[in-house]
Amino acid sequence: MNRTTLSLFAGTAALAAVTGFAALNQPAASSGHTAEAAAQLPVERTSLLCPAPSLSDIADTSYTSFTPVTKGTTSDGKAELQTATEQSADGTGSSSGGGKKKAAKPVLTPKAPGTPATGDTSGADGPAYVGTAEGKYAPGWTVQETTEVAAGTGRGLQGVNCTAADTDFWFPGASTAAGRTDYVHLTNPDDSAAVVDVELYGKDGQLKSTVGEGITVQPHASEPVLLSTLADERQTDLTVHVNVRSGRVGASVQALDDKSGGDWLAASADPAGSLVLPGIPKDATDVRLIAFTPGDSDADLKVRLASPDGAITPAGNETLHVKAGMTTATDLGDVTRGEAGSLLLTPSDQPVPVVAALRVTRGKGAKQETAYIPAAAPVGTRATSADNSGKGTTLSLTAPTGTAQVKVTASAGSEGGTAVSKTFTIKAGTTQDVDAPVPSGLKGTYALTVEPVSGGPVYGARTLAATEEGVPGFTIQTLPDDRGTVAVPEADQDVSVLQK
Repeated sequence: MNRTTLSLFAGTAALAAVTGFAALNQPAASSGHTAEAAAQLPVERTSLLCPAPSLSDIADTSYTSFTPVTKGTTSDGKAELQTATEQSADGTGSSSGGGKKKAAKPVLTPKAPGTPATGDTSGADGPAYVGTAEGKYAPGWTVQETTEVAAGTGRGLQGVNCTAADTDFWFPGASTAAGRTDYVHLTNPDDSAAVVDVELYGKDGQLKSTVGEGITVQPHASEPVLLSTLADERQTDLTVHVNVRSGRVGASVQALDDKSGGDWLAASADPAGSLVLPGIPKDATDVRLIAFTPGDSDADLKVRLASPDGAITPAGNETLHVKAGMTTATDLGDVTRGEAGSLLLTPSDQPVPVVAALRVTRGKGAKQETAYIPAAAPVGTRATSADNSGKGTTLSLTAPTGTAQVKVTASAGSEGGTAVSKTFTIKAGTTQDVDAPVPSGLKGTYALTVEPVSGGPVYGARTLAATEEGVPGFTIQTLPDDRGTVAVPEADQDVSVLQK
């Protein structure tokens, strides 16, 4: 989502920083040279940001760290998760004010690739974390934050993948309606302050506000911003745009409801003409679609549901018209009707970039719980999902355009167990809740990695479920590429450029 344009030299420097080296080969004696495809090499450094988990005194939060085994990595490295205020440029744990600060005990200590590590906190004082992994720990490093809240606003299960810092985020699905308490959490991992604009778009366009302009996020700090303080007007459906003027931040929206639970709303995939929203639970009692187009043109979309038997058009919701600069929402009801499903949005005419998310409800009446599914990026080379349990995990995969073969691997357990793999075929236009493998002899939690083997693009989502006192608590995380590798083109030394 970062749209910053880099110069050639800056881009080369950034690539070298990610991969850890750039190789220059002596030119061959012959004058001709055939260009070779860029090599996919493991990244050598990964940074992740975890928002402060909860404001509830009765919240229990677990963290799970996992790095999949990746060929070609170095034999050494390290990974750590520190509170945002302890992170410093020199790694000493200095505060941003320059004074020395005693480092708190880490919430977890990552284990070697292939084995998850876990940690936990409780209460309302859980901090935001900044994570860094290097060497063999970096490729595909994933940290999941999962919180259980037994009662009160947002009660139920809340989950979020800790994310990379960026400069542009879209969150359709937020709200400032009565009964909702929504925050956007902004975490700055760097040594200089970040300046952020938070814009709200409702059914009639952008809400008037100056409070959301030029928000300063101090170095190594996290700021939860209550959305209802940014504008006087209350609206049921909002799109939040986080635009970073300087620096970079991690951003997530915590959407909490007084009566129907709550969850984290991750950013939508980049604006695009076609979108996939994967992994609607088969027992969803209500599904609400929220969409927004940031451009100057209206968008007309075809709405289809990829079911286990193929793509179908929901009766009464065949199309969606999204006005430029305005948030549009529509209720799809129990659209899955007892079967796994994913929503497919495609242009009816000219493609117009759109962002979208689903608000999903399970249960009824006083026993409702909600979760969110943003439009997702495809699995790509590999996707990684941490914090899975033997009974409460559902893995949903969809192949919207072409049949695909997918390999799914369950890692060793955090406290014991042996990794297991299975291969699945997902037919074109379908969604399957696959019978994902579970480590043999499982103790603790485990991670899942999803790797397309052949065929068309694959999208995925993982649902965690835990019923407490009859309330069906659940949370959903989509499965984009874990960015474990980076394309590194072969470079030849050419001194002739110095003579031009």
